[in-house]
Amino acid sequence: MKNLQKTNYSSALQTVRTLKEKYGESWNAIHPESVARMATQNRFKTGLDIAIYTAAIMRKDMAAYDADSSKFTQSLGCWHGFVAQQKMIAIKKHHKTTSKKYLYLSGWMVAALRSEFGPLPDQSMHEKTAVPSLISEIYDFLRQADAIELNDLFKRLERGEDVQDQIDNFETHVVPIIADIDAGFGNEEATYLLTKKMIQAGACAIQIENQVSDAKQCGHQDGKVTVPHEDFIAKLNAIRYAFLELGVEDGIIVARTDSEGAGLTQKLPVSLEPGDLASQYLAFVEAEEIDVKEARQDDVLLKRDGKLVRPLRLANGLYKFKEGSNIDRVVLDCITSLQNGADLLWIETPTPNVKQIAHMVNRIKEVVPSAKLVYNNSPSFNWTLNFRNQVYEEMLAEGENMTAYDRNNLMDSHYDATELCYRADEKIKTFQTDSARDAGIFHHLITLPTYHTTALHMNELTKGYFSEEGMLAYVKGVQRQEIRNKVSCVKHQRMAGSDLGDDHKSFFAGDKAIKAGGEKNTSNQFEIDKKLEKRELVTDK
Repeated sequence: MKNLQKTNYSSALQTVRTLKEKYGESWNAIHPESVARMATQNRFKTGLDIAIYTAAIMRKDMAAYDADSSKFTQSLGCWHGFVAQQKMIAIKKHHKTTSKKYLYLSGWMVAALRSEFGPLPDQSMHEKTAVPSLISEIYDFLRQADAIELNDLFKRLERGEDVQDQIDNFETHVVPIIADIDAGFGNEEATYLLTKKMIQAGACAIQIENQVSDAKQCGHQDGKVTVPHEDFIAKLNAIRYAFLELGVEDGIIVARTDSEGAGLTQKLPVSLEPGDLASQYLAFVEAEEIDVKEARQDDVLLKRDGKLVRPLRLANGLYKFKEGSNIDRVVLDCITSLQNGADLLWIETPTPNVKQIAHMVNRIKEVVPSAKLVYNNSPSFNWTLNFRNQVYEEMLAEGENMTAYDRNNLMDSHYDATELCYRADEKIKTFQTDSARDAGIFHHLITLPTYHTTALHMNELTKGYFSEEGMLAYVKGVQRQEIRNKVSCVKHQRMAGSDLGDDHKSFFAGDKAIKAGGEKNTSNQFEIDKKLEKRELVTDK
């Protein structure tokens, strides 16, 4: 991105100067330098600009991962634009770059937190418009983060500080978002229409699952019903057509399979020749061999290997898959998706086990060597218990004496300082690196982290604030920590755009502008002397 902002600034500067010459004295109040500065602070004019820009980033990152599996990518799910904004500001502060750091939009969180119907389960009951609306909101907040930071830099430049290089090499807060379209919210036309809205809002990557739209369940719940491959391929096509229609040639499709935990199908596809996709799908359906005389009125029958069979149909009309066929179905789903336009895979698993994920991915790679995953590091997993169980099995196999551990109570804090728990925590720590290397995981995300952190932080604040601690609970637990950790929103007026707005008012009204940032603005209390700040930090330690 070197010199990108400088180029934008120079181009805008020349454009406005030319326009002033064209329109004469009526434009005297318009200052080219101010316009160029505002244009530089708002690099992305539309959501499509963002989608095209971020899709290219994802493609580049995918190629980098193919060459070196240590170059995996990560994201956290965000349910509000402000949450996404603060996440990206914190990433720039702590990690100095946004490279390989994405955003995730969770359908679960849209349902639980963004629906006009109120909190809903993850069953595609929320308004489909809530999804593109959240994407647009997120990018509005990220563009504002760009504008605020650049505005501060321009003001420092005006004061004579040497920050030109920081302006010229400014790294935007705008990063790729992987957006959950659930099962497509209807037929393939409905999927296409919603995809267009999501892309126009800024999404460069659409994640879609192979469940029945009107029977969709959260991937970590029971009762999932999958669709035949032909139905899913039609939706993959719909998404690709939407990308191409809007000019996002690098758009990413993430094909999610829920077959690992799904035991039901709603439809029996029509096979046109032996061994075709429909035939392979039908082979997984549970059926009993019968004589034609045993057929009941209105029975559905299939011919399988020269024999007549009756598929097992439940009272609700759904058909049951064979027990133990789930992994084979996952592998076929993934291969078929990649062969029909998908770019990345998403496999919902019951536990975060690298060996189990790798077992499936390696089978897929036998057919499609470039196969790679987006993986949900889900809060639905009990990570502590899962990894303590994994390590327990390993230590047992190594001949360790495990009598000191109660296998049925490994979550007990009594074990926190034991060798088993140290090893389990180390496995959790390296899970993303290990699975990126051994199980083909290109992108690691946590779907619902900000849902849980909000609940946790409110629990801690209310516990203290409504007790004898009173206001001290807020000051010690929140504001003092914001100040000492330099959290951007400690000056919440600035973060909401007040300083930025003051500068704009100066552009528009000159000396007549009424500004909010004067002497009586209480935010000035947070302009702490640097020496005092350092002393407080040392004292606090």
